[in-house]
Amino acid sequence: MKNLPNRMALTKRRISKLLAALSLTCATASFAAAPPTAQVNTTNLAVTDDTVTVGILHSLTGTMAISETGSVEAEKLAIDQINAMGGVLGRQINVIVEDGASDWPTFAEKSKKLLVNDKVAAVFGCWTSASRKAVLPVFEKENGMLYYPTFYEGLEQSKNVIYTGQEATQQIIAGLDWIAKEKGAKTFYLIGSDYIWPRTSNKIARKHIENVLKGEVVGEEYYPLGHTNFRSLINKIKVKKPDVIYSIVVGGSNVSWYKQLRSAGITPDKWNLLTISVTEDEVLGIGGENVEGFYSMMKYFQSLDNPNNQEFVKAFKTKWGEDSVIGDVTQAAYLGPWLWKAAVEKAGSFDIDKVAAASPGIELNTAPEGYVKVHENHHLVTKARVGKWNKSGQAEVIYTSDLIEPNPFPEGYQ
Repeated sequence: MKNLPNRMALTKRRISKLLAALSLTCATASFAAAPPTAQVNTTNLAVTDDTVTVGILHSLTGTMAISETGSVEAEKLAIDQINAMGGVLGRQINVIVEDGASDWPTFAEKSKKLLVNDKVAAVFGCWTSASRKAVLPVFEKENGMLYYPTFYEGLEQSKNVIYTGQEATQQIIAGLDWIAKEKGAKTFYLIGSDYIWPRTSNKIARKHIENVLKGEVVGEEYYPLGHTNFRSLINKIKVKKPDVIYSIVVGGSNVSWYKQLRSAGITPDKWNLLTISVTEDEVLGIGGENVEGFYSMMKYFQSLDNPNNQEFVKAFKTKWGEDSVIGDVTQAAYLGPWLWKAAVEKAGSFDIDKVAAASPGIELNTAPEGYVKVHENHHLVTKARVGKWNKSGQAEVIYTSDLIEPNPFPEGYQ
């Protein structure tokens, strides 16, 4: 035992040397993961030796805030997780958040500010097709990269956009095929908010109903964003008695729409309603009791039972509160920063042209919805799902398709 102090001193010296070696190894690895800025940023983006700046652009105010707030939360969560893992090419992500305020010219103005003044390396944002159409010329002119999370009508493809939501063949057509088969539906009443996405989506829906399903559209109506009185529409629906009420009402209007349907006796024991615009985010405001028994066609529901989603839901609620909910667009927004990180690291550069070229073929096996892959047309290979809403505000997934390759320009629907 006389030699114990000497042995302890020797052990301490060995541990100190080992820790020093580990520190040197980590420092070397960290340096290797952070290539010189001049090498990874040749186009004057907001990239330093330690940081890279990105933008988040959504409606934090106005009628669309009910839908877009979750997207902001998901994007921030993804960025926090990426930063905790060491960032992108060894750089921590800084975020500039802008409010599109549910106003399309404001979206265009804020996108130009982010790209021209702030020189962000990517923007995660928009919800409505009107906002996307407003910013698209800015992104193409200034050569920025937008990660757009919302399901939409398709009929678009851009080098400067990665579409992380589903296009028409993955939602509109898949949903109509499902309800025609499951409910024997032949007559449809199409309802939408009055802007690009609902009108174009219903144009596609009408063509599919009439030309493929050999059914009939017995009514088609549109109402301004923020509209709250649907009683005359409900009376028309009662007269026409369609097999399916096909709803693309957007934003805060959904609260009045579904409450008035319920109070007028439009209930799922007598009526089929399929929507492509209501997720858990909207149901939080509508109230589960007002949508119970109706159907949504989405690619993601919070109730999905897989390890990826369980981990995602837990992390989301830990950050944003136990009462928070996660909808389809929220999950698609969460994918944006991860797909951007993968593309940047594949390209070895933050330069937009290189990131765009590196994006096709990127796969995520860790997505909460399950496997996704970036197609050459910058949309995602994904699955379609039907959820049946319950009183708690969650949906039971009653149908899941195989993986569907995106086709933003389907023949016969343009």
